[in-house]
Amino acid sequence: MNGNFADMNDNDTPREDAAKEEELKGVPEEFLEDSDNAQDESGEGSDQVAEALEALRNDLETAKQDVLYARAETQNVRRRAEKDVADARNYAATGFARDVLSVWDNLSRAVGAIPDSLREDEKMKGLVAGIEATQRELEKVFKQHGITRIASQGMPLDPNQHQAMMEVPSDEHEPGTIVQEMQSGWMIKDRLLRPAMVGVAKKPD
Repeated sequence: MNGNFADMNDNDTPREDAAKEEELKGVPEEFLEDSDNAQDESGEGSDQVAEALEALRNDLETAKQDVLYARAETQNVRRRAEKDVADARNYAATGFARDVLSVWDNLSRAVGAIPDSLREDEKMKGLVAGIEATQRELEKVFKQHGITRIASQGMPLDPNQHQAMMEVPSDEHEPGTIVQEMQSGWMIKDRLLRPAMVGVAKKPD
């Protein structure tokens, strides 16, 4: 019995091999070669996928950085544009104000030249009051536009605001102190419109 079972197994093996060969007869050789190499190439394919994913991650990180840089540059451009607009609005009257200062100078000289006798003269009081009122109104308009007078008399010389025109010997003031103002100085906002022309004290010889 055992011998016959063994014989049957031995006889079946060639039949199975023949059946397999018969099944593979219609399959192209290239497919058979590809299927044999599939397992060998699966490791290399995984490496390629990993490399591709890493390259995509790098590209994504680079794109993120580019977006951040572009956003920062856009903000800087916007801030600069806003500052330019603000400066144009704040300092648009600079040229006009500098020209009008000559009118203020003339009014100041006129007011300073009026003698006390004319101030008390009934016929001249109206004229004097009108000139002084015009000067005050002009100063008010200056202030509304951010134009302010620079303090000079008794102040230390500031090269950023004062222009020393001469030195005056003095025992009463420290050297470098402004003791005389020949022409008033003015600022527009935080910018110098015109420096004050002054005389500064020095030690007597």
